[in-house]
Amino acid sequence: MSPDRLDHRGNPDHRIRVLVVDDEQPALDELSFLLEADDRVSSVVTAATATEGLRILRETDVDAVFLDIQMPGLSGLELAEVLGRFKEPPPVVFVTAHEQHAVEAFELHAVDYVLKPVREERLAEAVRRVLAGGGRRSAPEDAQIAVERGGVTRFVDRGSISYVEAQGDYARLHTRGGDSYLVRIPLSTLEEEWRSAGFHRIHRSLLVALAHIDELRTESGRCSVLVGEAELPVARRHTRELRDVLVRRARDS
Repeated sequence: MSPDRLDHRGNPDHRIRVLVVDDEQPALDELSFLLEADDRVSSVVTAATATEGLRILRETDVDAVFLDIQMPGLSGLELAEVLGRFKEPPPVVFVTAHEQHAVEAFELHAVDYVLKPVREERLAEAVRRVLAGGGRRSAPEDAQIAVERGGVTRFVDRGSISYVEAQGDYARLHTRGGDSYLVRIPLSTLEEEWRSAGFHRIHRSLLVALAHIDELRTESGRCSVLVGEAELPVARRHTRELRDVLVRRARDS
C-alpha cells in the first residue's frame, strides 16, 4: 500500500484504493457502490475487461484488485497469474458466481474468494482480509485452504492440518480431527510455500506440521514421528535435520 498517502487533514490515510474488474456492468456498478460505501476504501477504479484492468494497473497505484473470473478474452485467473509476476503484486479478491474455481484462485494466492450475489457483510470481511494481509505474497499464518469434496468447496484452516501426503501431482491434506482432502497442488509447492508456517519435509512423500508432532521415535536405527493416531516414517536423510529443528523449537518455546 502507499504509506505516504494523506487524508484531507494531512494525516496518513490508511484507507485503500481499489480496482474492480468485471465485464458485466450491473455487477461492476453494484460492487463499486458497496466498496465506495466502506469507510476503509478511499476510492474505486473500474475496468470492464481484464486487459483494461492490466493497463490501469501499469499506470495507476492501487492497493487491491477485486476481480471477476469468467470474462471474454483474458480471464480473471489469467490476469491474477500475470499480477503474480509483478515486483509487488497487489492483493487479489476474486468475486464470482462460480464456486468451482476456488482451488485455482487460492493457488494464485488470492486473499479471498467471494461468491455472487455479493452480501455487504461478506464484502466487508474481504476488505478486512486485504487490510490484514497488505501486499504480502505469501499466505498469512491463519490461511484457509480451499478444498473440494462432493462438488462442494470448503475452506480448511491451515493450522488444523497435521500432515500432507503426496499422491502424484496432487497432495492429500490430513487434519488433526481425522479428515482428509485432496488438492491439486504438488507436495514440493506446499513445502516451499508452507515452510514459514512450520511445515517440514520428513520423507519424499510426507510433509508434517511441526506443531502437531507428539512424539519422535527411534527404533532399530529407524526414525518416525507420531502425529495424532498416525505414525509417519522419517527418511534417513531428513532425520538429523528434523531432530535439530525440533530441538530449536523446544529451546525457543
